[in-house]
Amino acid sequence: MHAWFQFITTPTADTPGTALLLHFDRKRYIIGNIHEGLTRACIQMGVKLTRVSEVFITGKTEWKNTGGLMGLVLTLADTTTAAAASQGKDKNPNPNPCVTIHGGDNIAHTLATGRRFIFRKGMPVRVKEYLETDGRHKSEHGWAPDWADSDVQVWAMVIEPSSVEKPTIPAESKSPGKRRFDDFAREDGPPTERIKVADSRETSPSPRRNVCADVVMEMFASDWQKDSLEEMPLAKVVMPARLFVRNKDTKRIEPYTGPLPGEGPVSDIRVLVRKPWPGANRAQLPPTKPSLSAISYIIRSQRQRGKFLVDKAIALNVPFGRLRGKLAGGSDVQLEDGTIIKPEMVLAESKEGEGVVVADLPSQDYVHSLLSRPEWKAPEVMTGVGAVIWILGSGVSQNEELQNFINDHNHLKHILSSPDHCPNHLAFTSSAVMSRRLNQVDSLHYPIPIYDNVTLAHKGQPGIEENGVSEITPAERGLKVQLLPSISLKKEQIVPPTDISEEPKLSENVCKLAEHARREILSQPTQKDMNNQRLPSPDAEIICLGTGSASPSKYRNVSATLLRVPGAGSYLLDCGENTLGQLRRRYSPTELGEVLRDLKLIWISHLHADHHLGTTSVIKAWYEEVYGKLNPAQDSSRVSLLPEIQTMVKALVSERRLCVVSDSQMLSWLREYSSVENFGFDRLVPLSTIPVGRTNDRPKFEWNTQVVNFEHAHSLLANTLMSTTGLAQIATCYVSHCFHAQAVTLTFPTGFKFSYSGDCRPSSHFVEIGRGSTVLLHEATFEDERRGDALAKKHSTTSEAIAVGKEMGASRIVLTHFSQRYSKIPVGMDSMNVELKFDEDLEDLAGETNPAQIPIEDIDIAFPKANIPGSQRASAESLPSTSELTSSLIIPSTIQRAATESGPEEVRVGDLRVGVAFDYMSVKVKDIMLMEKYTPALLKLFEEAESEEPEETEVEAPDANRKNTKSKTGSQNAMVKSSYTRKSVVGESTKGAQSNAMDNGVGTVQVKSVKQEIQEKLESSDPMLDLGITQSDTKLEATVTRS
Repeated sequence: MHAWFQFITTPTADTPGTALLLHFDRKRYIIGNIHEGLTRACIQMGVKLTRVSEVFITGKTEWKNTGGLMGLVLTLADTTTAAAASQGKDKNPNPNPCVTIHGGDNIAHTLATGRRFIFRKGMPVRVKEYLETDGRHKSEHGWAPDWADSDVQVWAMVIEPSSVEKPTIPAESKSPGKRRFDDFAREDGPPTERIKVADSRETSPSPRRNVCADVVMEMFASDWQKDSLEEMPLAKVVMPARLFVRNKDTKRIEPYTGPLPGEGPVSDIRVLVRKPWPGANRAQLPPTKPSLSAISYIIRSQRQRGKFLVDKAIALNVPFGRLRGKLAGGSDVQLEDGTIIKPEMVLAESKEGEGVVVADLPSQDYVHSLLSRPEWKAPEVMTGVGAVIWILGSGVSQNEELQNFINDHNHLKHILSSPDHCPNHLAFTSSAVMSRRLNQVDSLHYPIPIYDNVTLAHKGQPGIEENGVSEITPAERGLKVQLLPSISLKKEQIVPPTDISEEPKLSENVCKLAEHARREILSQPTQKDMNNQRLPSPDAEIICLGTGSASPSKYRNVSATLLRVPGAGSYLLDCGENTLGQLRRRYSPTELGEVLRDLKLIWISHLHADHHLGTTSVIKAWYEEVYGKLNPAQDSSRVSLLPEIQTMVKALVSERRLCVVSDSQMLSWLREYSSVENFGFDRLVPLSTIPVGRTNDRPKFEWNTQVVNFEHAHSLLANTLMSTTGLAQIATCYVSHCFHAQAVTLTFPTGFKFSYSGDCRPSSHFVEIGRGSTVLLHEATFEDERRGDALAKKHSTTSEAIAVGKEMGASRIVLTHFSQRYSKIPVGMDSMNVELKFDEDLEDLAGETNPAQIPIEDIDIAFPKANIPGSQRASAESLPSTSELTSSLIIPSTIQRAATESGPEEVRVGDLRVGVAFDYMSVKVKDIMLMEKYTPALLKLFEEAESEEPEETEVEAPDANRKNTKSKTGSQNAMVKSSYTRKSVVGESTKGAQSNAMDNGVGTVQVKSVKQEIQEKLESSDPMLDLGITQSDTKLEATVTRS
């Protein structure tokens, strides 16, 4: 048997921690920091996740080590479901899926905070937390492991810092609306849900942990059904909720459209209420406080049975076959004469398993606590341990006590992973190589990612050789620490650093097209057009940090866009996982500090994980840049401002504040997580949106129970908010995508107006709040040919996004949020010079003409006539018809504005300029019109990149919800091929049987049935796979093609 640890990540700018894969034949384990970007790193490294069922988190319970946990668990759930669907339970490598998360205190609490936006079925997720306060001495129990399975034994070492203030929980906030945990406890739930909170704010650890563990289980293994409805009187419905009624004539269930509770008197009728999934039912988690403990593990393989001794078996008359197999497996057998043979009679002496210590020291405060642990001197634990993998915080390797310990244990192999000793290599090489090629074509808009391949020399490394410390091995991606059959280091699969400093060799055709574009840009007509642009804030810059949808891929990270407006500030629009890593690749440390200090506002459009899981780390980075290092012991969840207006104004004037604007559920998540870690929540201005809608015709927000807006010219608070944000107005509206999904428009004092769609179907309400926008940033998840997918998944196509911009009167459009099926070529790039046609009205595309046939959570709310400053309200009837849109929406064209008799200047139909986003792309508003010049060169570049790539040898695809693709390729430095074809025989029959089927007229039906069955399985596994079937006399041949 062979088993090994392998480094998936080492500390870099966009993989901020160390993660390992422990590989056994039947099972995989992920160990280390489950940091943001880990799932994407697994995709880049070709790590298969279908056999992973145990995750061991090291270090402290903080977002630095757990920021990738929610995304990873979602991926594990989806890959497991996809494997079961595509292979069948009998062939599924993990027929009884279950994932266990091991870690320190608050791991379950961290996961449970995501109950409002994470829901999966069919894969239980269990949480096992290790606490030093368990009160047991392992030596008193024979040093039994804390956890074990058939492959490994694990001892957890939980340590506390030696010189850090212990965390405390502040007194209860006096802000109104606060309720205690027992106010929300469900009396009909299990005992752990009915705990009562004593006078202390902290419940006992065990009940609190049990409640959170129950919530996590409900998030991933509930039997909840989406179509389950509960009947109740309308007056008793607790909003928000989705309501239905049964039509008395047709007996069909239809959405309820009458007055809602809270809006005034309601009818005395009974309605059907869709019950939310169980996890979301819990209004509040039991209180907790930040944990300072850090966790390390000793991991040892199970005792290895000795070799089967054939000579002894013969001497004992044990026959060949089944009986010998049982003995080899460790079971007693009985011979025909009644003799009992025990395994030890025919097996060589067994030996202890091999082991590795994974030691995580966040800072020097933890060194003594770990090194003084009794496990290091316990032979029951350390026998067989041959290596230590050190995961160290900055500066820890220079600790004298640690250096002495390594010297004293020079019989062990020491592998060190630390930001001080691991260069800032490019972790996502596929994206980096693509960015470098784009840069060579268009250096104005595609910068080179920042990296550092300086290899830290072993000799002379600070705090190591020069101080006489024993030899250590720096960690590198791909490095293996072999566990079985014996401890050794394997360097054959180390990923060499990718150097993109030299210009790649592009084809002559691409170079000629790029040079032609440059000459055209410098030409007199283009320069004249540039000078004639009348755009407010022309130097405002759009930086696309993540342009993919659903989940990260090799080439695209998930949603995030930075807007930098000179004289106003920086604004972050959505903040998907690892947004901070993308910023660190885009900007040098000095430049990033400037960006963070200038950051005024973060907007989160909705609570899908790919749009907000990077928010916490960005807020923490902003806080540390503005205020300095945080106190990890402080719980900021209940530090809130008093509601008095004067106090709010004083806070904005006297302190630097960061506004986070979103739905109340998003802000509740931030507040709830802040009890786990102090990331700077108490310096935020959390503005909960009150979108323009049924009961609100003007943009409003709620802050600390007070309704605020930007419109009262003589309001001190409104003026202070405008000064703090640098904005003249923020307007939001609901859009059709998911519960409380919203679009936003930011208006600046200069007249610059920036509108962002988030994820949605085309929306007339968004058109209104964004009317006259300078720039529209709109999602274009699908190409036009996949409009059916866009309708089903509540996204937009390229043409629909451009149509929204046309109706909005936007001067410029940037398309983003592309399906990961378009791994390299951005959707729409090859259709920007063709006429765009539409099949139906924009209002139909928004899903409003026949709401009875659409799930209620995806229906746009009927809006009254909005009163948005600077906008002109259009009725539904005024939206464009098919004939109007098919006339002449052709891109590109020149900028022409004309004053109309009825109002101000409007952009003519043919005047739109459209840019297509890619990760790291930066473009100033005035330069968007130049991007089209490079389209031919970029299309040719992508075409050649497709043909250059090596054939894929292995693909593992999760389901449609996550859209990840795991691949193995011949080279880490090559961009991965986005299309491949493979053939397999899916059905064979004899010629006679086939002829008989044809004679009966059922042959075609059988072929269609087989094709349909296989296609359904493929789509459940990966919607990017298309099936083609050809029929011969003797067999059916299937061709599977990746789109």
